[in-house]
Amino acid sequence: MDVKTGFFYVFALVMLFSAFRVITARNPVHAVLYLMLTFSQAAGIWLLLKAEFLGIALVLVYLGAVMVLFLFVVMMLDIHIDTVRQGFWRHVPLALAIGALITLEMAVVLFGGFRLSEAPQVPETMTNAAGQVVQYSNTKVLGTLLYTKYLYPVEIAAVLLLIAMVAAIALTLRERKDTKKVDPSLQVRVKASDRLQVLKLAPTQAPLPVEPPAAALVEEVKP
Repeated sequence: MDVKTGFFYVFALVMLFSAFRVITARNPVHAVLYLMLTFSQAAGIWLLLKAEFLGIALVLVYLGAVMVLFLFVVMMLDIHIDTVRQGFWRHVPLALAIGALITLEMAVVLFGGFRLSEAPQVPETMTNAAGQVVQYSNTKVLGTLLYTKYLYPVEIAAVLLLIAMVAAIALTLRERKDTKKVDPSLQVRVKASDRLQVLKLAPTQAPLPVEPPAAALVEEVKP
C-alpha cells in the first residue's frame, strides 16, 4: 500500500465517523461542526483524485461560506433541544427506511456504474485560445466551461446563495424581549432635565429639637 492509498483510507475513515456523528450528535452546533469536518475530509479525497477545483471549491464555498452561515443560523435561532427530541423515536422507522433506500441506490451506482478497466488518463498538454501548446490544467478548463457554457447556472447558484445569506440575516433581526439594549440615538438627544427631576415634598415628620452646645450646659451647672 502506497502513501496515496494510506491517505485515502485515513480521509475516508474520518469522513465516515464525522458523517455518523452529524446525525447522532445531541447538540446542533456540534452536528454542524462535524459536518464541516466531513466536508474537509471529502475535499482531501478530491485532491487525491486530482480534482483540485472541486476540492478547493468545497473548502471555499461550503466550509468558508455555507457551513459558517449554517453555524451562525443555528447559534442565533435558540433551538430548544428538549423540544426537538420529543418526536425523535416517532420518526426513526421512516429515517431507517429512507437510509436503507439511499444505501441501496448508492450500492447499485457504485457496483454497476463504475466498471472501468483503468483510470482515466489526464493529458499533459493542451491548446489555448491563441493556438499555443501549454501545460494542461483541469482547473483552467473547468473554469472556462463554467463561465462560457454554464454561465447561467453559475449565476443562478450565486443568486440562491445571496438569498440564503439575506434570509439568515433576516432571521437574526427579530425583536427579542429577553435582551436589554439602549438606542444610541436616544442617548445622544438626552437632556439634563430628562435624567434628573427635583421634587418638593412636604415633610412627614416634625423636625428634631436642636441640642444646645456643651459650653452652655456647663455654665448652667455652676452655682
